[in-house]
Amino acid sequence: MEIAEKIADLRRQINYHSDKYYNQDAPEITDYEFDMMMNELKRLEREHPELVTKDSPTQKVGGSAKRTAGVLVRHNVPMLSLQDVFSKEEVYEFVRQMQEQLDHPEFVVEYKIDGLSMVLRYENGELALAETRGDGINYGEDVTANAKVIQDVKKKLKSAPEYLEIRGEVYMTNEAFDQVNERQELLGKKTFANPRNCAAGTLRQLNTAVTKERQLSLFIFNIQQVRGMELATHAQGYEYLKEQGIAVIDNYRVCTTADEVWNAVSEIGENRGNLPYDIDGAVIKINRYADRERLGATSKVPRWAIAYKYPPEEKEAELLEIELSVGRTGRITPTAIFTPVRLCGTSVSRATLHNQDFIDELDVGIGDTIVVYKSGEIIPKIKRVVKEKRRSTWERFQIPQVCPVCGAKTEREKDTADIKCTSPNCPAQLERRIINFVGREAMDIKGFGTVYIEELVRRGYIKDIADIYHLWEHREELIELGIIGKEKNTDKLLAVIEKSKENDAGRLLTGFGIPNVGKAAAKAIMKEFQTIDKLAGASVEELTAVHDIGEVSAMCIRSYFEQPENQTMIARLKEAGVNMQAKAEETLESALSGKTVVVTGTLPSLGRKEAAELIEKYGGKVSGSVSKKTDYVLAGEAAGSKLAKAKELEIPVLTEEEFLRMIQD
Repeated sequence: MEIAEKIADLRRQINYHSDKYYNQDAPEITDYEFDMMMNELKRLEREHPELVTKDSPTQKVGGSAKRTAGVLVRHNVPMLSLQDVFSKEEVYEFVRQMQEQLDHPEFVVEYKIDGLSMVLRYENGELALAETRGDGINYGEDVTANAKVIQDVKKKLKSAPEYLEIRGEVYMTNEAFDQVNERQELLGKKTFANPRNCAAGTLRQLNTAVTKERQLSLFIFNIQQVRGMELATHAQGYEYLKEQGIAVIDNYRVCTTADEVWNAVSEIGENRGNLPYDIDGAVIKINRYADRERLGATSKVPRWAIAYKYPPEEKEAELLEIELSVGRTGRITPTAIFTPVRLCGTSVSRATLHNQDFIDELDVGIGDTIVVYKSGEIIPKIKRVVKEKRRSTWERFQIPQVCPVCGAKTEREKDTADIKCTSPNCPAQLERRIINFVGREAMDIKGFGTVYIEELVRRGYIKDIADIYHLWEHREELIELGIIGKEKNTDKLLAVIEKSKENDAGRLLTGFGIPNVGKAAAKAIMKEFQTIDKLAGASVEELTAVHDIGEVSAMCIRSYFEQPENQTMIARLKEAGVNMQAKAEETLESALSGKTVVVTGTLPSLGRKEAAELIEKYGGKVSGSVSKKTDYVLAGEAAGSKLAKAKELEIPVLTEEEFLRMIQD
């Protein structure tokens, strides 16, 4: 790849991941992986200054201003980011440069809290405004209402100058975060991935009661602007703020030499696992304000401060057991259960071991000491085994040759790493098949929870999918036993089951759980064959003629409909009155007719779902990945790798405006 293309590709990826982190509070990669991409871009731009552009991520502060929690407000002082460094040598080099440019400079070393930046403005001691970082240069969001319910935010100062603007980090303690996720679980809502995402989302939402309930915290780390009093140093500013009852960064150090600075950075790193909140580095900044004024800033970062980033957090744990679960296809999945460790703000004690090949490659057995980390700061994974701590009685773990649920023989599927239970009557498989069938992507039988399914399977009321539509026959027993609840709840669920008989046959096909046949594939198949009966009689050749249905998927479909137990089950579904016909959809002719379109990035006005519905309505097909078969890519902001792939394959890229014009014409 040529240098210009490599730089362009890095910029696209960085813009995409920057949007996910700053604007959507939903990062897909770790801070470390993001920093490495940014460093590579900086290196290439240093070597090729002629390729630097004004809109490069290296020339901008991350994020954009949104109108989620309030109106946009203009920054009085830019809320710049910090220059990141990753080695001892870079820290010493920063100290050396400062000592060359300044007369006996002092350095303050402090925690870099992992949260969301916020500025507070005080006029004559009264809190006048709170704003987020936004785009960092021009605008942020007004979050004053939410800020006022944060306990650490002082609404009135005891001894205040005419004007004071201070900047801090809104964060969530580990204890508060755990309490929020406990509440989310009790309410049946999605839990947050980490404290930073939770804090950012909470500060930006509209309900101040929710903000107050979630117990956000705030540390102040800088005085941005002051009128009406004189402060000479950062440390002096901290002492003044503490006198006002304002929370400032804990345990900051004032240093004068490179060795003192590095020792302070190292101590913070060693202690970060013991803190009640998450930090993602240490900040090294010049103490005297006059020195800061003299050094100034670039368009992106101040020249008087850097942030040292620690390597991704890893912790050792003891592997206590390996739990085996059986999926709806019979696949056995091993999960490591280990002593709980805290990573990226959450306590973790489980991580998937995938399959026997992964276990063999890792060379792991029960009792081993393992190193655990979080991929993308979200998903717990096992990095390696600490073999020096291995016991003398060690044995590598082997998935047994019998199913852990029903005791039937297991076998390894040809040309895969999967080991499967061979019994079609395995209760674990049945439970998961039913869970898939009633799920939102399939028949969408709302209120049919996992607990009900497990109990109905255990008591023998459900032996296959068709039994769901015969539960009404056992209404009195179900009410008497209270499996679903009393009369009201039981009748409510039975009514939803009855209503689901009218669903489109594409949902029914999705609910069958045939390997390699998801919602999109099922929709395409039923559009072609129209009825389940016609599909059941289709040959492999006829199936592969359907767009995006390959030979493997076709063989799975053929195999499913050839199995006698499935034929019997489908016959019983028909008898129960379940719809077997694809519903006719209005499709309008347009330039998209028969074309495959990939949607990527954030569109100006259309959501992803809206765009997909329009594509299908006007005769097109939506795909999730870019390939040679793709006809168009509909791209918005932060389009990322899919846009890069489209350009590499020379696939036409549409803006939202071009897309809408195309279907209207």
